[in-house]
Amino acid sequence: MPRYWLFKTEPSEYSFADLEREQKAIWNGVSNNLALKNLREVRLGDQVLIYHTGEEKAIVGLAEAISDAFPDPQENDDKLFVVKLKPKRKFDRAVSLAEIKAAEGLTDFDLVRLPRLSVMPISPDHWRVLQDLLK
Repeated sequence: MPRYWLFKTEPSEYSFADLEREQKAIWNGVSNNLALKNLREVRLGDQVLIYHTGEEKAIVGLAEAISDAFPDPQENDDKLFVVKLKPKRKFDRAVSLAEIKAAEGLTDFDLVRLPRLSVMPISPDHWRVLQDLLK
Protein backbone atom coordinates (compact mmCIF):
# COMPACT_ATOMS: atom_id res chain seq x y z
CA MET A 1 0.00 0.00 0.00
CA PRO A 2 1.54 3.31 -1.02
CA ARG A 3 2.32 5.91 1.57
CA TYR A 4 2.02 9.65 1.23
CA TRP A 5 4.67 12.36 1.43
CA LEU A 6 5.19 16.07 0.94
CA PHE A 7 8.46 17.20 -0.63
CA LYS A 8 9.40 20.87 -0.63
CA THR A 9 11.38 22.61 -3.31
CA GLU A 10 12.38 26.18 -4.10
CA PRO A 11 10.84 26.66 -7.57
CA SER A 12 13.65 28.96 -8.72
CA GLU A 13 16.03 26.01 -8.17
CA TYR A 14 13.79 23.11 -9.25
CA SER A 15 10.08 23.38 -9.89
CA PHE A 16 7.26 20.98 -10.61
CA ALA A 17 7.38 22.30 -14.19
CA ASP A 18 11.02 21.13 -14.35
CA LEU A 19 9.94 17.66 -13.17
CA GLU A 20 7.19 17.59 -15.81
CA ARG A 21 9.62 18.64 -18.54
CA GLU A 22 12.22 16.02 -17.52
CA GLN A 23 9.57 13.31 -16.84
CA LYS A 24 11.72 11.89 -14.01
CA ALA A 25 14.29 13.13 -11.57
CA ILE A 26 16.50 12.06 -8.73
CA TRP A 27 15.31 14.00 -5.67
CA ASN A 28 18.49 14.98 -3.87
CA GLY A 29 19.95 17.75 -1.76
CA VAL A 30 18.22 16.76 1.48
CA SER A 31 20.54 17.28 4.45
CA ASN A 32 18.36 17.80 7.54
CA ASN A 33 18.50 14.69 9.75
CA LEU A 34 14.73 14.35 10.22
CA ALA A 35 14.07 15.01 6.53
CA LEU A 36 16.68 12.36 5.64
CA LYS A 37 15.09 9.90 8.05
CA ASN A 38 11.78 10.49 6.29
CA LEU A 39 13.33 10.26 2.82
CA ARG A 40 14.93 6.89 3.65
CA GLU A 41 11.40 5.53 4.25
CA VAL A 42 10.08 6.40 0.76
CA ARG A 43 9.22 3.32 -1.31
CA LEU A 44 8.38 2.59 -4.92
CA GLY A 45 4.80 3.66 -5.65
CA ASP A 46 4.51 6.15 -2.80
CA GLN A 47 2.57 9.32 -3.65
CA VAL A 48 4.34 12.67 -3.22
CA LEU A 49 2.81 16.12 -3.06
CA ILE A 50 5.23 18.75 -4.37
CA TYR A 51 5.24 21.99 -2.42
CA HIS A 52 6.85 25.18 -3.74
CA THR A 53 8.56 27.25 -1.05
CA GLY A 54 9.70 30.87 -1.35
CA GLU A 55 7.18 33.38 -2.65
CA GLU A 56 4.63 30.73 -3.65
CA LYS A 57 4.24 28.60 -0.48
CA ALA A 58 1.76 26.16 -2.02
CA ILE A 59 1.18 22.55 -3.03
CA VAL A 60 1.37 22.54 -6.82
CA GLY A 61 1.52 18.96 -8.07
CA LEU A 62 1.54 15.24 -7.50
CA ALA A 63 4.47 12.92 -8.18
CA GLU A 64 5.14 9.24 -7.63
CA ALA A 65 8.24 7.51 -6.29
CA ILE A 66 9.62 5.28 -9.05
CA SER A 67 12.27 3.80 -6.78
CA ASP A 68 12.85 3.04 -3.16
CA ALA A 69 15.13 5.54 -1.44
CA PHE A 70 18.81 4.70 -2.01
CA PRO A 71 22.21 6.17 -1.06
CA ASP A 72 23.09 9.23 -3.14
CA PRO A 73 25.55 7.98 -5.79
CA GLN A 74 26.92 11.52 -6.22
CA GLU A 75 27.99 11.83 -2.59
CA ASN A 76 30.56 10.02 -0.48
CA ASP A 77 28.31 9.93 2.59
CA ASP A 78 26.28 6.88 3.69
CA LYS A 79 23.73 9.15 5.40
CA LEU A 80 22.63 11.00 2.25
CA PHE A 81 19.77 9.37 0.37
CA VAL A 82 17.82 10.16 -2.79
CA VAL A 83 14.70 8.84 -4.51
CA LYS A 84 13.58 8.81 -8.14
CA LEU A 85 10.32 10.62 -8.91
CA LYS A 86 8.04 11.00 -11.90
CA PRO A 87 5.33 13.63 -12.25
CA LYS A 88 1.71 12.49 -12.19
CA ARG A 89 -0.19 15.74 -12.55
CA LYS A 90 -0.07 19.44 -11.95
CA PHE A 91 -3.03 20.65 -9.93
CA ASP A 92 -5.52 23.00 -11.57
CA ARG A 93 -4.90 25.39 -8.72
CA ALA A 94 -2.19 25.57 -6.10
CA VAL A 95 -3.24 25.13 -2.47
CA SER A 96 -1.56 27.78 -0.36
CA LEU A 97 -0.01 27.39 3.05
CA ALA A 98 -2.64 29.83 4.37
CA GLU A 99 -5.41 27.48 3.16
CA ILE A 100 -3.67 24.50 4.70
CA LYS A 101 -3.26 26.29 8.04
CA ALA A 102 -6.94 27.27 8.00
CA ALA A 103 -8.23 23.79 7.12
CA GLU A 104 -9.98 21.80 9.79
CA GLY A 105 -8.07 18.60 10.43
CA LEU A 106 -4.61 19.90 9.50
CA THR A 107 -3.59 21.76 12.66
CA ASP A 108 -1.25 18.91 13.61
CA PHE A 109 0.08 18.38 10.05
CA ASP A 110 3.90 18.60 9.93
CA LEU A 111 3.79 21.38 7.32
CA VAL A 112 2.03 23.53 9.93
CA ARG A 113 4.02 22.28 12.95
CA LEU A 114 7.51 21.97 11.37
CA PRO A 115 7.51 24.51 8.54
CA ARG A 116 11.22 24.13 7.72
CA LEU A 117 11.14 20.36 7.22
CA SER A 118 11.67 19.51 3.52
CA VAL A 119 10.45 15.89 3.46
CA MET A 120 7.51 14.86 5.61
CA PRO A 121 5.06 11.99 5.81
CA ILE A 122 1.36 12.61 5.31
CA SER A 123 -1.04 10.48 7.35
CA PRO A 124 -4.03 8.94 5.53
CA ASP A 125 -6.33 11.34 7.44
CA HIS A 126 -4.29 14.38 6.41
CA TRP A 127 -4.10 13.04 2.84
CA ARG A 128 -7.92 12.94 2.64
CA VAL A 129 -8.21 16.53 3.89
CA LEU A 130 -5.55 17.70 1.43
CA GLN A 131 -7.28 15.88 -1.44
CA ASP A 132 -10.49 17.76 -0.62
CA LEU A 133 -8.59 21.06 -0.73
CA LEU A 134 -6.99 20.13 -4.06
CA LYS A 135 -10.35 19.55 -5.81
